[in-house]
Amino acid sequence: MEMQSTRQPSAASSHAASAGYTGRISPNLLVRICARITVGSPHELGMVHAPFNNEPIRSVPLGREADIIEAVRRARGAQVEWARWSFDQRARIFLAYHDLLLDRQDEILDLMILETGKARKHAFEEVVDTAIVSRYYALHAEDHLRPRKRMGALPGLTKTWEYRHPLGVVGFIAPWNYPLTLSMTDAIAALMAGNGVVLKPDMQTPFTALWGVDLLYTAGLPADLFQVVTGRGKVLGEPLIRHADFISFTGGTETGCAIARMAGERLIGCSLELGGKNPMIVLDDADVDAAAEGAVRGCFANAGQLCIAIERLYVQAAAYGRFVERLVARTKAMRQRASFDYDIDVGSLVSQDQLDKVVRHVQDALGKGAWILAGGRARPDLGPFFHEPTILEGVTPEMDVSSEETFGPVVSVYRFDTIDEAVRMANDTTYGLNAGIWTRDAAKAKRLATHLRAGTVNVNEAYAAAWASVDAPMGGMKDSGLGRRHGAAGILKYTEPQTVALQRLHPIAPPPGVSDEKFSRLVSMALRLWRRIPGIR
Repeated sequence: MEMQSTRQPSAASSHAASAGYTGRISPNLLVRICARITVGSPHELGMVHAPFNNEPIRSVPLGREADIIEAVRRARGAQVEWARWSFDQRARIFLAYHDLLLDRQDEILDLMILETGKARKHAFEEVVDTAIVSRYYALHAEDHLRPRKRMGALPGLTKTWEYRHPLGVVGFIAPWNYPLTLSMTDAIAALMAGNGVVLKPDMQTPFTALWGVDLLYTAGLPADLFQVVTGRGKVLGEPLIRHADFISFTGGTETGCAIARMAGERLIGCSLELGGKNPMIVLDDADVDAAAEGAVRGCFANAGQLCIAIERLYVQAAAYGRFVERLVARTKAMRQRASFDYDIDVGSLVSQDQLDKVVRHVQDALGKGAWILAGGRARPDLGPFFHEPTILEGVTPEMDVSSEETFGPVVSVYRFDTIDEAVRMANDTTYGLNAGIWTRDAAKAKRLATHLRAGTVNVNEAYAAAWASVDAPMGGMKDSGLGRRHGAAGILKYTEPQTVALQRLHPIAPPPGVSDEKFSRLVSMALRLWRRIPGIR
């Protein structure tokens, strides 16, 4: 990333400069949202570039440890009062945020496309997702976190309750691929639980995250509660882990493991959504046309830069020829170019690094005997980081694309005969994030789904059904992560459970004049009796 050692440029000189793509972005918008960055003294700057043409957009401060410390201090100070707010008071803010997101979606869609190069329909998924999650926790957080009566030690004598308390300040390290969803939705749960937040967005996409935070303040969030520090992860990640009370990370497995080790050393919790090499199984009774269309959505959404995207397609032999024919035709018909409008199906990759990895995987596969059914080429004529949606056949285990996460518009298609074979092939990975099944037999699909080692399984859909079911937990098995977002699990993780037990009439101890030995015999007799009383569990 291009850097410069100067002070933050003035509003007049720091406006978006990506020629031909920024006319829809107001320079005043960038100035306003960048005021949300937590900074102290003047900083070295890092330039953000537009993937459509790799031209500069605007620079942001490269934060340091002192900025993390200050951000945590501010968030912690604001959190004390925030924790006293009622759930209804907090909910009003997030319901207003829901409406503002929908009202001002064109503004954030343009900004998101500028930063990521994604197709507008895929950017829209982020707006809808963030609105849905905001509404969900506004309406359901109180129920998830309310005090609950628990069974006491001695029926009738012990009354026990479980309480949930906010952790304090939650640190978020967000990725570039879904910069609104993955900066805001988990943070919404943490805030509704009564916490303060410090966010480190990715340096490729800081403006989308800053817009999301700025809009939340517009909706009524109290000052200082949500802090943002921009900069490099290698510089800011470790200080954030050292000073926050919980860490939430979405990104690569290797980095996630390092974060888990550091969090463990401090005995703080962490939530990690990591990589995936996600399979889709198409059974011979599936609606082949619908399955092919679903595979296109699942494989090439956001140009494949989606942790829950499908990268392996397993098709039962009887349906294989028809499915592949339709998949290839649909893939070749996809519209791809630089555009801010709803007139394309696939946008750009985000950077040279992402393009290089995609090209490496495709060329390695071809060099080892695989062949291309569709796509297969970089498209510099469309922009510096474009790559065609690509289907590979003949992929074998020694090829990098077989087991490594590509994180690009590349999918491999395989044939299978029996369902047991499909399950074995789908589970033959270190990852376990998402999976899809296509069949007309719902009962068969549910049985099959429980044999797949994936945190979410979609039937007759690729990823959207499970992801958008925000009342249910979402996360990965195996190397795909730790913890869950969404549902009760997605907010309980941002709280500390506390048990309060009230003992009445008599302590849990021998009565006066009863020896410890006699008391132990009486307790043993009572336990045997309770074991046989209906309703006592």
